[in-house]
Amino acid sequence: MSELHTVNKSPFEKNSLETCLRLSKAGSSILLYEDAVYGALKNTVITDLVSSAAGDRKVYVLEPDLKARGLSADRVIEGVEMVDYAGFVDLVDASNKVQAWV
Repeated sequence: MSELHTVNKSPFEKNSLETCLRLSKAGSSILLYEDAVYGALKNTVITDLVSSAAGDRKVYVLEPDLKARGLSADRVIEGVEMVDYAGFVDLVDASNKVQAWV
């Protein structure tokens, strides 16, 4: 894995996630945390965009942030992988570059 993109803003308030999905390259990874976890949910206006990106990129969601917002794993888009804080660190460690989308 060479590039990790991190997004922390809700896709319903800012366009950070959409921009990230548009500009990130195949083979890169995307981690949704803080309010960006809403972008990992099924049946929203952004679901198809995230599902499509998960086809050639790895999409992750930070599970503690999901739970902190009262959201359960069964609401997460298929193909989006949940990680804990240690998993977040592992993603950063395995990446040559980290791009934060704010």
